[in-house]
Amino acid sequence: MSKQLIECVPNFSEGRDLSIIQRITREIESVEGVKLLDVDPGRATNRTVVTFVGEPQPVIQAAYLAIKKAAELIDMSQHQGEHPRMGATDVCPLIPIANISMEEVVDYAHQLGKMAGQDLGIPLYMYESAATSPERRNLATVRAGEYEALPEKLQKPEWKPDYGPARFNPQAGATAIGARDFLIAYNVNLNTTSVRRANSVAFDVREKGRLKREGHPLRGKVLTDENGVPERIPGSCRFVKGIGWYIEEYGIAQISMNLTNIEVSPLHQVFEECRKSATRRGLRVTGSELVGLVPLRVMLDAGRYFLLQQRRSVGVSESELIKIAVKSLGLDELAPFDPQKKIIEYQLDASNAAPLLDMNLRAFADETASESPAPGGGSISAYVGALGISLATMVANLSAHKRDWDERWEEFSDWAKRGQRQKDALLQLVDADTQAFNAIMAAFRLPKSTEAEREARTAAIQAATREAIEVPRRVMKLATSSFSVIRGMAKTGNPNSLSDAGVGALCARAAVHGAFLNVKINAGSLADRDYVAEVLAEGEQLLVEANAQEALILKLVNEKLGD
Repeated sequence: MSKQLIECVPNFSEGRDLSIIQRITREIESVEGVKLLDVDPGRATNRTVVTFVGEPQPVIQAAYLAIKKAAELIDMSQHQGEHPRMGATDVCPLIPIANISMEEVVDYAHQLGKMAGQDLGIPLYMYESAATSPERRNLATVRAGEYEALPEKLQKPEWKPDYGPARFNPQAGATAIGARDFLIAYNVNLNTTSVRRANSVAFDVREKGRLKREGHPLRGKVLTDENGVPERIPGSCRFVKGIGWYIEEYGIAQISMNLTNIEVSPLHQVFEECRKSATRRGLRVTGSELVGLVPLRVMLDAGRYFLLQQRRSVGVSESELIKIAVKSLGLDELAPFDPQKKIIEYQLDASNAAPLLDMNLRAFADETASESPAPGGGSISAYVGALGISLATMVANLSAHKRDWDERWEEFSDWAKRGQRQKDALLQLVDADTQAFNAIMAAFRLPKSTEAEREARTAAIQAATREAIEVPRRVMKLATSSFSVIRGMAKTGNPNSLSDAGVGALCARAAVHGAFLNVKINAGSLADRDYVAEVLAEGEQLLVEANAQEALILKLVNEKLGD
């Protein structure tokens, strides 16, 4: 069964004393099964956003220890900062990441609230999906008045804490614990120092918008409905909260936003709406800033959006899409933007690196040539297949940008997208083939002293052998399917790159033949002969197709080269 994963993003009211931050994060890292992903201190806000992930119970334990340590080290009576806050641990949201429902995350949030409330003497309020009443769902409502309002607020029955004492804790303040969907904290930079002008842009963009007034937009009388409720002009982006502020550290004003539904309002759309509003007001957006981590797809979607705006092919590599996104959004204006540290999937995958793909070309060749039996023909077949479709993808991208072919850029962009997907899938199989071989070797090393151990060992060997067949089988299928793009580029692509399409066809055929050799050598050890017969028959068909496709493409290429 796949692991349940939740993310925790506590915000601590300390962004200047790094020793305090380190002592808090050490508490988090002390819990086995928790991975600390990001620590993002802000001097002007005097606030640090910490991100960690793991299975639910370890995450709850780490959050509890962090709240406890923050209460010991941070004195809220001395705190000053630009960001709204009410406690040493100001907010502590839990976020579903994998194989877990929001309802389950809500239960874990209340477990954390109960545990901290019983032990730490801190007033605790539950918000967002974990809220105990509709009035407490919105964090801004819960935090209204901030730390300074707590002594009076805690005396009111309607603001009795959900957990912990209804008593002012002058050092720790109060903490909001929540369960919510993934939220992106995002700041857009302006070429102004004016908070009022930054707020004007924020009001144009945020869902809440601005108050509707009679006459003058700033000084006119606020209009109300028949119930006396002030009317509002909604902003352009739903599920976006935002305000303008001045950051002394950078000497600029920013629009500070929380994006709470990136399906409806993607990050690049919010950036564009800020840019349009700023331009209308005589301002200029100079860049932007991500606080904490961001999902990979947010960066990829942004990269594709900006390439489409340029009428350029979006069939480029993942790293290129991220580079385009970073430059277009200006994410590196205030500080370097490291995708390995800022993208959540990259952080989670850091411990699952691909040893072969992470090598340079010489190291890969040296490793293949060494006395170790892996990487072997299976990994090489997958890599050759990846190179073949990469050549065709290159032809597609060159064609998309060819002078005088401007009207065809979308056609070739679609070809390039298909090629990139096939390339990435084949690259994943380079290491997968070696891992499958290593799994067979590990199974052979299992103990075999007792009958039960021998049965378990045999079962493990058979399971590993089957996977060692499935990996090259997938290589064969992917390499065969890549002929479609290669053939398309040989027929309609940039004529200056005909030879590249031809070499791509040669590589694809080599990948199919090489992978089939690996299928056959492993099939001899598998007990399930029906499965083996099915795989071998399929492989023979793929060989025939690969041979025919290669011959067709080379004939086409040679005919065109001979003209």
